[in-house]
Amino acid sequence: MSVSRPKSFYYLLHPRPVIIVTTKCPDGKINATPIAWSTPVAEDEPTIAIVLDRSSYTFQCIEYCKEVVINIPSQDMVDIVYRLGTVSGRDIDKVKEFNLRLEPSNKVGVPRLSDAIGWIEAKVRQYIDVAEVRLYILDVVDYYGKQDLVTGIGWNLDKASPLQHVIGRAFCIPGRRIYAKTK
Repeated sequence: MSVSRPKSFYYLLHPRPVIIVTTKCPDGKINATPIAWSTPVAEDEPTIAIVLDRSSYTFQCIEYCKEVVINIPSQDMVDIVYRLGTVSGRDIDKVKEFNLRLEPSNKVGVPRLSDAIGWIEAKVRQYIDVAEVRLYILDVVDYYGKQDLVTGIGWNLDKASPLQHVIGRAFCIPGRRIYAKTK
């Protein structure tokens, strides 16, 4: 069997859902950054993990406030997701620069993005450092989505189009549910 090798192992794990993490920073600013390295961890103790480079501004902000909002962007937000990932909040105020609309969250002090289609509010539980990154385990304290876009089993894919990151400025969206045969 012949094989092909991408430039990095993790390219085989893409596309992945992309999220925009909002945090409160030491300088009082709200920061927003896209992340494609996230995953649910446990259901009985609702937790999610995200990975951040320890040299990033978002890392500094999470270390400061210990709370985040995971904002789920739709395909309509593709340009803003990409632009948010091309600059550092250390250098500019992303909320002002990109005209991000914020509103209060339900259970954390970090605001959520009004234009997102879903939100997970979380607090830092613990972390693990690996090479240049920190894997944060976050306790989910609340979660919700825009009415009619979320059902009891997740996204209503006839109405919602959660964004996924492929590589660089390439993104995609889920197109439809596919069900496996029962036998």
